[in-house]
Amino acid sequence: MKKTIALWAALTAAALLVTGCAAEQPGPAGATAKTNAPTADPSAGHKAPDAPEAAAAAAYRRWGLKPFPAPPAPPAVKPVTRGPGDPVPVISDIPTTEKIVFITIDDGAEKDPAFVRMMKDLGIPVTMFLTDSAVRADYGYFTPLVAQGHGLANHTLTHPDLRTLSQDAQRREICGQQTRLAQRYGTTPRLFRPPYGNWNEATRAAAGTCGVDAIVLWRESMQIKNMQYQRGDKKLHPGDIILAHFRGPSELKGRTMTEMTATMLRRIQEQGFTVARLEDYV
Repeated sequence: MKKTIALWAALTAAALLVTGCAAEQPGPAGATAKTNAPTADPSAGHKAPDAPEAAAAAAYRRWGLKPFPAPPAPPAVKPVTRGPGDPVPVISDIPTTEKIVFITIDDGAEKDPAFVRMMKDLGIPVTMFLTDSAVRADYGYFTPLVAQGHGLANHTLTHPDLRTLSQDAQRREICGQQTRLAQRYGTTPRLFRPPYGNWNEATRAAAGTCGVDAIVLWRESMQIKNMQYQRGDKKLHPGDIILAHFRGPSELKGRTMTEMTATMLRRIQEQGFTVARLEDYV
């Protein structure tokens, strides 16, 4: 009987030893790995965020925003064009059914360095309609914005009410700024916005001789906290052009340019729109 018990104990011990060896094998640097037991995949059921998407989300969070969906591919043929000999078209929006809007920023008086960083982080396209008398104190401020790919456009040399000027005087204001911007930034603008939105047929004629492809007005203007709408339904429509300004705390009741811009972007998102590049459509 004692021999039987001893034999059973020996066999049991051997079986345990074999099982333990199969379950644990030495790994690198003395570590052990469970080879028989399945290991849980910590990423199972969770899709790791794409690196560019994660970086974009982090950049938007820095400004208290959520990323915009990418705009649709630009149309193969621009919906707004000027043919040879045609008068310069005057537009307030772009004909499209896509839920896109276009951001334009006027003058250039405020030169907040944080805005340059914001635009680099967000990658949202804007078109800058610059006035020489507003930007001449620091032309260099706008150089990185142009390098980021934002549109450069004409807003006259001195910001006059063009309707009070002769056609020749209007031409000097428009053509003069075309030349000035080309000299400073290496590109000649194709788009022009008359100060205050005031224009007449002499404006169109003058702009046409300066190489302008379109006179750009707007449908909404961004104020401090909300937009002003031209339409009675007070909402964005596909293809709307939005007007904002390079303004600082003195004109925004203590708010900064970046705060105003962030608020504008939230208003656009709230209505289910994304932002496209105006120059891709005109």
